[in-house]
Amino acid sequence: MLVSGFLERPDYRVDLLPRCNRVTVQVGDQTVASSNRTIVVDEQGHGLVFYFPPVDVDFDRLVAIDQRTTFCPFKGIARYLAASTAPELPIAWAYADPFVQVAALAGYIAFYQDRAIITVGGEDPIG
Repeated sequence: MLVSGFLERPDYRVDLLPRCNRVTVQVGDQTVASSNRTIVVDEQGHGLVFYFPPVDVDFDRLVAIDQRTTFCPFKGIARYLAASTAPELPIAWAYADPFVQVAALAGYIAFYQDRAIITVGGEDPIG
């Protein structure tokens, strides 16, 4: 059974901030996600991360990396995705069954900012 890090550190901050700005993710010349319903995760000691609802992610351009998972004590078990053009390199992750404190992230997809171009509002890329 997985144990949440919030039990030992109830003061740890993982803030989920819904946003309505248009946020787009490009990998190479392909748009793999575009949404005005992202959640920005502001986690203590980490940079801001946009999480995309699955309905706004183009899964035809992504493949699951079945053998790869990691455990975050404050979010749960992450599973990874790669671009279909480079199936060995993870570019995104998701928590299918996150801890109750961050339950709103269930199924949402986040992208590595150094492996994709993430644009907010159709303006400058942030990654």
